[in-house]
Order: sequence, then C-alpha cells, then structure tokens
Amino acid sequence: MRNVVIACGGTGGHLTPGIALAQSLEEKGYPCWMFISNKMVDSRLAENYPELSFERVPGAPFLKTPIGLGRFTKGLVSSYFHSLRFYRNIGADALFGFGGFTSVGPVLAARSRGIPVFLHEANRAVGRAVRLLRKKASRLYLPEGIRMDGVSSKVVRNLGYPLRREFRRIPRERARRSLGVGSAERLLVVLGGSQGAASLNKWVKEHLEAFASDGISVYCLTGMGNESSGVVEMTDPDGSSVPMRFVPFSDEMSTVLSAADLVISRAGAGSISEIVRCRVPSILVPYPFAADDHQALNASFIEQKGAAIVCPQDQIGELLFEEAREVMFNEEFRAVLRRNLVATDPGDVVSEIVFDVTNVLKESGNPDVVAGALPFAG
Repeated sequence: MRNVVIACGGTGGHLTPGIALAQSLEEKGYPCWMFISNKMVDSRLAENYPELSFERVPGAPFLKTPIGLGRFTKGLVSSYFHSLRFYRNIGADALFGFGGFTSVGPVLAARSRGIPVFLHEANRAVGRAVRLLRKKASRLYLPEGIRMDGVSSKVVRNLGYPLRREFRRIPRERARRSLGVGSAERLLVVLGGSQGAASLNKWVKEHLEAFASDGISVYCLTGMGNESSGVVEMTDPDGSSVPMRFVPFSDEMSTVLSAADLVISRAGAGSISEIVRCRVPSILVPYPFAADDHQALNASFIEQKGAAIVCPQDQIGELLFEEAREVMFNEEFRAVLRRNLVATDPGDVVSEIVFDVTNVLKESGNPDVVAGALPFAG
C-alpha cells in the first residue's frame, strides 16, 4: 500500500483536481492526504469531503514586493519543515503537486527524502511553481500540445484537467428544479472563478434592466466576500417576472452549469473544463492580469476548436451584452457550440492519471531510491 500526499491548495482551480485525484486513488487502495492552504476557499471546499484527509500547510503567494517576498520565504521554509515531519509520520511514498505556492515547499521536502514527485499544470502557460520544480518530477502532466525545455519527453504526459467524480452534466430540467429556475426561463450564468470577478459583477448590475427587457434571467456567482446575495425581481415588457439571482458561492457547479442556456466566465483551466463537461455554450472573458496571460491562452485554444467565444476584458461593455444577447437568441449557433464541446471533451482524465501514477509507483520498487534525489537533510 502506497501513501500519497497531494499538494493542491490556494485556489479552487488547484484544489478541485486534487480532490478528484484523491477520490480515484483511494478507490484503488492508495491512502491520500491533501495539503491545502488556510484560505477560505480551501476550507469551504474541504468541508464538503469529510471522507478525505486534509492537512493545512503554511505558505504565502509569491509577490514581487519586499513584504511579499518576506512572507513567501517565511511560508516556504515553514511548509518545507512541516512537510518533512508529515512525510515521516505517515510514511509518504509519493507527492503529487498541482502548482501554486502550496506545492513548492512540499515538493522540495519530498525530493530531500527521495520521494517521487508528480506535477500537474492545468493552464496553457506553465506557472512559475511548475517551471521551478519541473526537473524534480518523475512525471509531468501538461495540457494538450504543451512541452517544456529541459524536460525529457519520457517524463511528460499530455493530459487534461481532472474533474471530480460527481461532476457531470445533469439533465436540464432536473438541474433547473434543483436551483428553483423555471423551465421556460432564458438563463444566463455569470461566474468569475472561486474568487469571483468584481468587473463581471459590476457589468451584470449595469445591464440588469437590459436583460430584463429581453426576458433573460441572470444567475451570478459573485465570489465569497465580494457581494451580498439575494434575488432581484424584475419584469419584462409584458409584466412577467424576470428573477436576477446573486449567489456568493456554489458547491453544485455541475447543477448551475447544466441549467444554463449560456455562461459568461473567466478562462481558468478549471472553469473551462467544467464548461466543456456540461456542454454549455460560453463567452469567455480572460482575466487580463493573470500570470503569463494564461487565461487568454486557455480561451484562445478552446475558441480555435469552435467551442467558445472570447471577449477581451476591455470590451465587456456593450459588446459583451450584444454578444450574450445574440447567442442567447440563436439556438442553432448554441447547438454548434455544444457539438464542438462534445468533440473537445478529453474524457476520464483522472483515471488516466491514476493509471499512470500507480504504474510509476509499482515500477519504482523502493520509493526511497529515485534518480536526482537530494540528500536527506533531516
């Protein structure tokens, strides 16, 4: 029996694939422990999976300011020694990292003990943490078509984003009943990722009357701590009710997406993967300040496959409204997008990763003897 630690905290985009991996590994008999941060988004998600084991690890994001660098360094040292102690206590046999600041200390600690490291990058611009740690990995999972300098092709596997086993497309009518949405409503879902998106929230509020005039209901996920929640009841020109729902967070994203006629979303890898799985037409608005402009690259890739529309942040005024309105009233075009989404879906990614990870661990023999491991300094 091999014990696997999964470093996946910091954002929903890191944590949810970690949960998916832990679910599948434990089904195969590999006990898992998940390293998460102290951020609210991690705590909120972890509460929904009492059957999984979570461990909060110190750490702070990398910021190019004196205070930011100091906090990052302090967090890195703390997470390194925290990880060393944890590995000894449980007898860890592998470390799987999903990037971000929560992966750096645990990866360095794993290598110091000769523990095999697996790394996953979800975005089409490889993040700073994975770039830094890439040569320490026994296996590196990258998006379709992505390669990295200095990494052998034997180490790289081009696989997609692992989705949790419960994340699946739900029949539209059932999804709408669950949300309290009428079957005849034209429903636009607006979401900005686990942290929300203030500019999209503002855009929705500025266009509520215009949406109501067209009979388009809105379900806006505002992000935890960003906005108050509630329902604004508006009316269309015929006097019929057009509810505008504002929700800070949802634990049932597959339900929300399956209920939608159209989604407007940021372009994180996780959001795109969920949109693809639920076959929902979308307009993607990449966050312009994302590291290495990775959201723009993610959005462009799926747009080239004919499975989404992209609207730049600096054009989200009337242009985004007109595009949303046009797509909402064009069922034929939405059907084309849905067909292309089917062709884009990579299938059961998590099972492919688990199959590969377990094979590497079986072939490694003694997990304490790994090429390139650093001397144990403990």
